[in-house]
Amino acid sequence: MSGPLEGIQIVELAGIGPGPYACMLLADMGADVLRFERGDASSEPSLSWDLLNRSRHSVAIDLKNGAGRDLVLELCEQADALIEGFRPGVTERLGLGPDDVWRRNPRLVYGRMTGYGQNGPLSQRAGHDINYIAVSGALWPVGRAGERPVPPLNLVGDFGGGSMFLALGVVSAIISAMKGGAGQVVDAAMVDGSASLLTMTHAFLNTGLWREERGTNLLDTGAPFYEVYETRDGKFVAVGAIEAKFYAELINGLGLSMEELPAQMDRSQWVATKERFAGIFRTRTRDEWTSIFIDVDACVTPVLSPREAAHHPYNTERGVFTSEGELQPRPAPRFSRTPGEIRMPSRAPGSGTREGLASWGIDSERQAALKAQGAFGPV
Repeated sequence: MSGPLEGIQIVELAGIGPGPYACMLLADMGADVLRFERGDASSEPSLSWDLLNRSRHSVAIDLKNGAGRDLVLELCEQADALIEGFRPGVTERLGLGPDDVWRRNPRLVYGRMTGYGQNGPLSQRAGHDINYIAVSGALWPVGRAGERPVPPLNLVGDFGGGSMFLALGVVSAIISAMKGGAGQVVDAAMVDGSASLLTMTHAFLNTGLWREERGTNLLDTGAPFYEVYETRDGKFVAVGAIEAKFYAELINGLGLSMEELPAQMDRSQWVATKERFAGIFRTRTRDEWTSIFIDVDACVTPVLSPREAAHHPYNTERGVFTSEGELQPRPAPRFSRTPGEIRMPSRAPGSGTREGLASWGIDSERQAALKAQGAFGPV
């Protein structure tokens, strides 16, 4: 084992989306994460398509079974954290809420992943990424002028505003507990996290640098120097030449001169300038433009599909992706002394029960008794 979180033990009560991704991040960084979910405890170790479940064992469990619940509580005694993503109140009803685990281990960190948080008028409502970022204000600004908002996949709510904040919160609370503090609840809500991601936007709004008018601002495709342009072959290039020196290089690469253009920050001319740039970009292919700007600090790059990105020299040289097993991104960020790694491929539900429990001290004889009691599901 290696990674900066080596020695940290985490119990994961399996959910979907942001919870598993947060646990993947922690496991990639060296934490020993044991994932509990419905599955077949008798199955041999087998692979799953779901890459979010990599780097950890999948253990079959029936949380409504007394023996199953007690097993989780027992393992919490040696764990540093528990992570769950149910609606508020569910784990309490199962006898696995914060107070239940703290009676066994008062220093355990209890990470909770929800959309709307543990309290408030929407806490019991169902939702998905699109709903959470709609409520936080993060969906409204994403889109072009005169058009409706565009959901940015599920990157902003689930993973940016959810998983990342949950992982940061859990690690922070573990450090606090290790320094002599008690365990605590980490209430990671996707509304809260995605709202936090808008901090800079709020700063711009506060100072009048940003208008609540979609697609007309510096970073929302309003500016001609921060835009995606179509090329002659129907592909695209991304332009992010905000600073004056980068903008000058952009203008030079387009075959224009600063004298024949309005001032860069003249908003009244942005639409006209964008149309002019668009016409020029359509005269060459994406790869031709890439070649023109490859050695120039103009902040112009090709727009790559996910599969193109995995095989592009930009990323292959750094090893951003791996094709060992299924094609997937490698762990990030990178550490100079304790690198993270994909510790095992994603496992089918329950197929890591024997190995996973053994690694946490539950031997084969005890596992057989638990199975007879229905801890892993119907016998």
